[in-house]
Amino acid sequence: MTANPNPPSDNSKQVSLQQIAQQFMVGLQQHFDMLAYSLASRHSVREEDYVRYAKAPLIMPVASRHQNFEQMQAYAGDLMQRQVIGDILNLSVTALNNAHFLLALVKATHAKNEVSKDSQEIAQRSQKKFISAQLDEKFNLLEQDYGVLCEMEDSITSLSFCMHALVKQGGQVRSAQLDSNGELVVEYKAVRLSGGVDAVEAVKPKQSLNAKLSEQRKVFRQGDFIAFSDTELQLILVSVAAFADSLFQSVDSYAKNYKSPN
Repeated sequence: MTANPNPPSDNSKQVSLQQIAQQFMVGLQQHFDMLAYSLASRHSVREEDYVRYAKAPLIMPVASRHQNFEQMQAYAGDLMQRQVIGDILNLSVTALNNAHFLLALVKATHAKNEVSKDSQEIAQRSQKKFISAQLDEKFNLLEQDYGVLCEMEDSITSLSFCMHALVKQGGQVRSAQLDSNGELVVEYKAVRLSGGVDAVEAVKPKQSLNAKLSEQRKVFRQGDFIAFSDTELQLILVSVAAFADSLFQSVDSYAKNYKSPN
């Protein structure tokens, strides 16, 4: 990830919120492009190509366990889902770490541009504690120490439950992942066009439509298996941009409205 959550070197004088936010968004776009490329590749592969590449070395590690094309299609889809959700969680944690570092610097410097050695050490100690915290604790620390509430906190926490189910439970949802309503809910942003048409639906040539973001919900219940469509994975990844943008705006607001305790 291009954005660096660690404190600057001793000779750094300023930390640019705009630069960190821009670097994060560029890295996020690279993840989005890679996902689109991977989806296109997975859906374009032909069985004869798979067979040809599998046979090309003239030898296999355990030929008796060789999987056919349909089996590998299913396996590739499951693997991609785990990888994308893992990427989304890592990106979200990076955004949280970056935001906290900036908030800690604002607090340590009393919102001054100059970063002294003492204020940097204070921010570094706070950042070390934050980085080691679990995901839910990171959200709590931002609220308790800086009054920052995070958009999509519940959904990102839900994605961590989805990842746990995929890695530890064969993808099946259990009671430990459910909320008080007996649901595991992942909310994400989607584009809605005028007339209630989804952006992913076919649009006729020269058709002029207005677009706006709307909230979508993916709901799992006990016994369900975690499964997202290709488009849902893309939209959840895009939603990280909205999450990070809101987070960085909160940092900017905190810096502008900071009042020294002295």
